[in-house]
Amino acid sequence: MTTNADSAPSDRVAERLQRSSAKHSYDPDVDIDWDAPLVDGAYGKPAHRCSLYGTPLWEGLSERQRAELSMQELGASTASGVWFELILMQGLTRYAYSADPTSHRAQYALTEIADECRHSTMFGKAIDKIDGIVHRPSRFGHRAGKLFGAVVGPTLLFSGAIYVEELADAMQREIMRDESLQPLGRMVSRIHVLEEARHISFAKDELERAWRSHGPLAREALRWALTGMMLVATEEFLHPKVYTSVGLDPREAKRVADSNPHWRQAKADWARKAVELFADMGIIRGPSSAVLRRAGLLDSVQRRPA
Repeated sequence: MTTNADSAPSDRVAERLQRSSAKHSYDPDVDIDWDAPLVDGAYGKPAHRCSLYGTPLWEGLSERQRAELSMQELGASTASGVWFELILMQGLTRYAYSADPTSHRAQYALTEIADECRHSTMFGKAIDKIDGIVHRPSRFGHRAGKLFGAVVGPTLLFSGAIYVEELADAMQREIMRDESLQPLGRMVSRIHVLEEARHISFAKDELERAWRSHGPLAREALRWALTGMMLVATEEFLHPKVYTSVGLDPREAKRVADSNPHWRQAKADWARKAVELFADMGIIRGPSSAVLRRAGLLDSVQRRPA
């Protein structure tokens, strides 16, 4: 059971985030010029962050094809962002349902849901604008997402939120700072980065409280559940259909991407903040950490004892 001593500091965090939301929020329908034409030949994300960069398949593409693939990869990660946010909104709705509606924590959860609704709409419009291929999650990912959004408790809800939000945040910070990239992608990234910073702060505060409430056995079970979620979320971040946009066979291109050290490093770099937080909290440790290491998600952090 949560005590007043536990909840009061978290309520103050939520109150601060609510005030920030009231002062510093975007309306993508107004703040993005959706009628502005795309810049011909501009990349959607840095070339070295594309999944095939440095491989023979990449070398065989023309400059225009590389730019197109980068745009389609940006569209795919944006589509996965819609999927992630819909799952998160389910969990936040259940969180608010069981919370005291007069508390700042419940009210901020509702504020975050409103933010995520705008983000998902923004993402959908961005995908349409760049003529992106609409990517659905895999059948397994779709089913896992329905289960995750419907039944998980606060520990998995907020650790999962931190992972996917930090993954997207790191990629989007690179995009928003690179003036050579497509302006639409940079503006979408800027809006998302600003507002997700508050969501990440809220999730970190809630995760710390939730993690303290578990004993050793529950913690080990949660480690394995989070490991599975991280693997699925990372896999769904890039749909293999993107490769058809430049005439590549999706199965072959995915195989090449999966073994590409540049792509492995990109995902590890983007996951680094979340991984370091989980490691510091003791959430990543023991046998489950070996699974994450084999998947390359610990490549950007110092090796810690199991």
